[in-house]
Amino acid sequence: MASTYTPIATTTLGSAASSYTFSSIPSTYTDLVLVANCGQVTGNNSFRFQINSDTGTNYSYTFVQGNGTATGSGRTANDTSGEVESLMNTALTGTFIIHFMNYANTTTYKTMIGRGSEASQKVDATVTLWRSTSAINSIKVYPGGGQSFLTGSTFTLYGVKNA
Repeated sequence: MASTYTPIATTTLGSAASSYTFSSIPSTYTDLVLVANCGQVTGNNSFRFQINSDTGTNYSYTFVQGNGTATGSGRTANDTSGEVESLMNTALTGTFIIHFMNYANTTTYKTMIGRGSEASQKVDATVTLWRSTSAINSIKVYPGGGQSFLTGSTFTLYGVKNA
């Protein structure tokens, strides 16, 4: 079965921003895929996301990571956001892809698979569970640690339809 990716929204930041939100996401697709190419103003922090403005402790995630020399894994339960564990640095070299599966279903919790990499840091894969049966209609992305995304960071949300 073939699938088709349709761009729903895309943006390139004209100035540094503490977050970006995709809102009014239509429920007409099977899945969503978020692609971000970004960096942050200072420090090294992870790529985080919140769904439908939910800041409660409804997110859990498990990750595996490596940097060519060492590997690691971990799990976080009852967090206030989802996360892709790879770090962003102060260049536009971070790439993050998150697949939101069955996002419009209103009878099951939502599962996301994220992949991230940053040229000088590490790569990782993260599975996130959002403990809500609500359909996803908005996604806020932001760097951890209270940082801001760099000017020029790009974010694209795709809808996936099975043919």
